[in-house]
Amino acid sequence: MTTHFVHEMDRLHRELVSMCSTVEELINDAVEGLQAPSRDLSRELTVRDHEIDELDIRIEEECLKILALYQPVAQDLRRVTAVLKISGELERVGDIAVSIADRATAIAESGEFPMPGRLKEMAAEALLMLHDSIDSYVELNASRAKDVCRRDDGVDRLNVELLNELRAVMTENPRLIDPGMHLFSAIRHIERVADHATNI
Repeated sequence: MTTHFVHEMDRLHRELVSMCSTVEELINDAVEGLQAPSRDLSRELTVRDHEIDELDIRIEEECLKILALYQPVAQDLRRVTAVLKISGELERVGDIAVSIADRATAIAESGEFPMPGRLKEMAAEALLMLHDSIDSYVELNASRAKDVCRRDDGVDRLNVELLNELRAVMTENPRLIDPGMHLFSAIRHIERVADHATNI
C-alpha cells in the first residue's frame, strides 16, 4: 500500500483511540453518578455524547473514503472494517452512558434508594472489560480480546443477581418501586456495556 494509505490509517487509528478515551470517561462518569445521583449529570453527558456522535460520523466517512480510494485487501481491509465496527460499538456505549445518567437523574428526583452491594463490582467489571477490549485492539492482542469475551458470563450472572435483589427490595417496600425501576434500567444498561466490550 502507498505512503498516503499508511498516513490515512495512522490518522484513523488516532481518531479511534481518541474516541475510545472519550467514551471511557463518559461511561465512568455515568456509573459514578449512580452512586451520587445528580440532577445536572444527564444534561452534561448529553452534550459530551454529541462529540462522540460527531467522531463516529467522521470516522465512518474516513473509512468509506479509504475503501473507495485505496480498495484495501486482506489484513488492511480487515483493519478498516474493524475500525468501522468498533466506532459503531463505541457510539452505542456513549448512548448507554447518557441513558444511565438519565436514570441517575431520575433516582435523584424520586428519592433515596439503597444501592445493591454488588452494583459497584458489576460496574467495575463492565468498565474494565471495555477498557481491556479497547487495549486489545490498540495492541492487536488476540488473547486479551478472548479473555474479555470469557468474562462476559460473570457480568451476566451479576446482572441476574442484582435484578433479583432489586425485585425483592421493591416487593418488600412498594415506596421504593419508582426509584427501584430506574435503577433496574441502569443495571441493564451496565450489562449492555459488557456486551459491547465483547463485540469490540
